[in-house]
This record gives sequence, structure tokens and C-alpha cells, in this order.
Amino acid sequence: MRKVNTSEVEETQFESPKGVYAMRDINLSYALGRKRDSTDLDKRHPFDVEICTIPAGKKMCPYHSHSEQWEFYHVIRGTGTVRDEDGRTAVKEGDAFLFKPGEAHQIINDSDADLVFYIVADNPIGEHCHYPDSNKWLVALPDKRLIGSESKDYFEGEE
Repeated sequence: MRKVNTSEVEETQFESPKGVYAMRDINLSYALGRKRDSTDLDKRHPFDVEICTIPAGKKMCPYHSHSEQWEFYHVIRGTGTVRDEDGRTAVKEGDAFLFKPGEAHQIINDSDADLVFYIVADNPIGEHCHYPDSNKWLVALPDKRLIGSESKDYFEGEE
């Protein structure tokens, strides 16, 4: 058995250059030994689990869809808004929601307190993302990342 305690897992954080996007993250899959680029499911794991915190007034990441990945969300604390192809939906503690491949989505914390939630994703090999607002593609390869027809900054056209 592999076991960790969330209070002992290092939290990582990021903020975009203009501060529109920000997140703190406890990646339980990495803490349990996940190897990102492995094709061996024993090392790669068949799903990823993260505890994410979006600070007040921030967005998690740009509006995007996944080519292969399913994502399940469960709100632990706080309130926010989910933007998807049908518009915007308020979410609160206890809400759970799911996005299948091809469904664009974005998590927004438009409240004055942290929004905390679990993400469980199925971690497929060959995954890439589309960003409809800026018409970019992110293609993840073992040694490089390509966005658009030429290399671009991740936040170009997003902030």
C-alpha cells in the first residue's frame, strides 16, 4: 500500500504574469510516487488526484478542453463559478461535477474567500488541450511542449 497524509505533502503554487490566474495545489498522485512521463500504469497511475485552492478573485487556468481526459471535481470549501459551454454555474461546498473529453471548462473564484476542491482525472496517454478563447493547442510530448503553430507563451491571449 502507498500512503500519505495530506498535511505532510508539500503544497505548490503558481500565479500568472498578470495575476489573473493563481492556484495552490497538493498533488497526492505525485506524493504517492506517480512518474509523469511513464507509460507503465504502475508508475504513471491510472488517475491523478489533487487538492486545489484558488485564492479569492482568481481563476484556476484559462478556459480549455482536454482531448482525452475526464475530470471529476468535488468542492470541499468555498463558493465559485464554473464556466462551460452552457454558460456559468455557481458551485459551493458539497457540489460535484464532471467534464468529459472535449468539454471546455474553467473554474473561477469570484468570492472573497478561498475555493478548495478535489480534482480526480483519468490521466490518459496522448492528452492535449485546446484553449478556445485564444485558439491555441497545447500538445504534451515527453521532451517538449508545443502551443499553436509556433511556440507561444502559455498566457498569450488569455490575460
